[in-house]
Amino acid sequence: MARFSLEDAAKLAEASYNSINIISPRVTRSCPHNDVQAHILEGNTLLLPGSNSVRDYLKFNLRPLLLGHKQLRLSDDDVGRGTSGTLWHQGFLAYAAVVADWLIKERITPTFIIGHSLGAAATQILAKTYGVPGIGFAAPRPRHSRGPIKNGKMCLLINRQDDIVPNLPGTFHHVGKVSALLPNPRRRFLAHKMTHYREIVEAGQIAGSLPSHWSGG
Repeated sequence: MARFSLEDAAKLAEASYNSINIISPRVTRSCPHNDVQAHILEGNTLLLPGSNSVRDYLKFNLRPLLLGHKQLRLSDDDVGRGTSGTLWHQGFLAYAAVVADWLIKERITPTFIIGHSLGAAATQILAKTYGVPGIGFAAPRPRHSRGPIKNGKMCLLINRQDDIVPNLPGTFHHVGKVSALLPNPRRRFLAHKMTHYREIVEAGQIAGSLPSHWSGG
């Protein structure tokens, strides 16, 4: 099972918004879909950027999206059934499905998944699908129901308590181990930026709230 440093994962998640800044491990392929960003790194690590601010999240993730020529709204009443029968948030599931279809075409099975924001929602779905470890920063809630599911503990989700996005959508649930950290100082509407998630990783490790590495389960 792959093992990943949380500090390195945070650096990659921040750099994912401009993949030209990723030097090591280098990007080998990027998803060509207009509405979905995804990168494969050396070693088949899947990197999923999302929305880097609360404003972007509200602007793009809570209004209609066009994926596969179908209009979707990321609201509490939109539910879709995944291949395993799990009920997921329809918008997050559609996003993850685009990534999964791309991986099939590229004949790639990810060994580890890292995502931020919308990418962290997809990380939870795809980590369950592939049975591989994942780390999600500022992770929204993609699952419609509670209770144990197969591969449901593969993700480590690192959330800030001053960030509203990890509480959305309100009637859905996270998949994995959630570390909800209360940072000092609080960032309010800037809290969602990956830059400010990087700063809490070291603080969380010093406080004993976060491990140095994650390998799933």
